[in-house]
Amino acid sequence: MMMKVADIMTKDVITIRSSATVSMAVKLMRDKKIHTLIVQRRHPQDAYGIITDSDIVNEVIASGKNPKQVRVYEIMTKPCLVLNPDLGVEYAAKLFKNHGIRCAPVIKDELLGIVSIVDILNKSEFLNNPIEDQLQQEIEEKISQARKLCQEFSHDSQACQEAWLLVEELEAEASFYQNKKPEKTALETYLEEHPSAAETLTLENWCSG
Repeated sequence: MMMKVADIMTKDVITIRSSATVSMAVKLMRDKKIHTLIVQRRHPQDAYGIITDSDIVNEVIASGKNPKQVRVYEIMTKPCLVLNPDLGVEYAAKLFKNHGIRCAPVIKDELLGIVSIVDILNKSEFLNNPIEDQLQQEIEEKISQARKLCQEFSHDSQACQEAWLLVEELEAEASFYQNKKPEKTALETYLEEHPSAAETLTLENWCSG
């Protein structure tokens, strides 16, 4: 199974109030030896914010401002990009790249943790188990499940149709990462082996509905 954000996140999240001064934020970062603080919500419906050491350098120090007079809310990013704990690590990395950020809080109803590029590099398995290999392993498992379901139930059953639809989705994802389309999909191979199933095992309705 592919690693999720929940598997690599840091659960001990250091937060700060938006009304705190930047000098307080700097002290907290130094004391905790971190580079990012999550800005607390003012109420349950409010969004979280984020402030980084880069924000402080770029918005305060480089501008010659007094960090004791600048408040966190003046330079924080709010709302900030948030990650779902069930999101795959590779998708988190892609979001970081697309948004030009280095970390993000993990939220699902409440603040659960924080993930940084350091977590992705040090805690994920992409070096020993690249995403392509993970996907291929999952595809093979789902193909086996689909074949068993189609044998147990009919080819026009919901279980059989949905199982092959999942295989098709995984293969499409693998093609995206490999930047090439397979010569033959697993479903096409299966239909060659079971030609009578071609009349009933059609995924178009499932894809559209």
